[in-house]
Amino acid sequence: MKIVCEGIDLSDATLKVVKACSSKTTVPVLECIKISAKNDSITLAATDGEISIIKTIKAEVYEEGELCVTGKVFADFIKKLEGVQITLASDGKKMEIIYADSQTSMQVLSAEDFPRIDLEIRENSFKIKTKELKKFITSTSFCCASDDSRPILKGCQFVINGEDVCVTSLDGVRLATIKGKVISATGNMEIICPARTLNEIEKMMPDNDGETEIFVQRGMILVADENTVLTSRLYGGDFIQKDNIIPKSFITTVRVEKDKLKASIERAAILVRGDKNSLIIFDISGDKIEISSASELGSVQEPVKAHTEGKDVRIAMNSKFIIDAVNALDEQEILLSFNNNVQPFVCTNVENKDKLYLILPVRTSNNA
Repeated sequence: MKIVCEGIDLSDATLKVVKACSSKTTVPVLECIKISAKNDSITLAATDGEISIIKTIKAEVYEEGELCVTGKVFADFIKKLEGVQITLASDGKKMEIIYADSQTSMQVLSAEDFPRIDLEIRENSFKIKTKELKKFITSTSFCCASDDSRPILKGCQFVINGEDVCVTSLDGVRLATIKGKVISATGNMEIICPARTLNEIEKMMPDNDGETEIFVQRGMILVADENTVLTSRLYGGDFIQKDNIIPKSFITTVRVEKDKLKASIERAAILVRGDKNSLIIFDISGDKIEISSASELGSVQEPVKAHTEGKDVRIAMNSKFIIDAVNALDEQEILLSFNNNVQPFVCTNVENKDKLYLILPVRTSNNA
């Protein structure tokens, strides 16, 4: 194989596909990027068995061929060569990287050992505005679980019914859900897509007013944008029914300015940053929320003006969870709804209720 291409193009492609390289595996080829040279382009591909990313760029191909090179090392090296023209040449045992008056060699593996990536995923699909898809992902993926104890909770559930779509995620102590519309769909469907996959889709799609089509088949999805193709496995199983978790009514509601609440929470969180639960207290009464926290470093106690209705309530919570929820809401005023100090509470916008965040309080010696 022998090709010549621009360093900036190769670096951009490498940095995209390396996200699919495995970091923990006993199969060396899953740590690799496969480089295939044919006609007037090269195609880079990586997969860890769950997610696959393929990117094609223009190149001068003097000798066709394919090989596998350790992904993260290659990506880090090529990133340092974005301003020069690069020649890649290989005899099958090693690859020479020639740039300016210098050259470097890297060991390669046979491309024959690289897993086949199935691109025949076209049975079902839905089309959605790209900006809406990005909003759905950023509004929910942060609430997915990060550990492997319940793998299905590491994904977001998409439920499509006609032109309506609802995306939900939860990790056992908090839940996020957002509703919206799709442009079209081949039928009603429910999929559970890994949060990692969704975050890569969000990064690869352009920030424009375009549309994105997501194809679904045999527990897999496929998304393409120009010369980049991403495929991923979906999670199987029964997702938790959110309607069984979200309270139907509330005893106490609080309407408050988002920015003032956020600033106060963030200050209170600083003193408990190293604690296990990063615990802060909301003491809701009259026309205010009194926000407090305490640790060996000191204590904070701040009143935030609010419009409250219902009974007074004192409730403890993880400061990170409430900050994440407040950040995800986008109106000037937000609504907090409570029942008591041990049941889940809900955060929404005041006007547009398309987003909802549910948080489980932290039990303390005072409210257990």
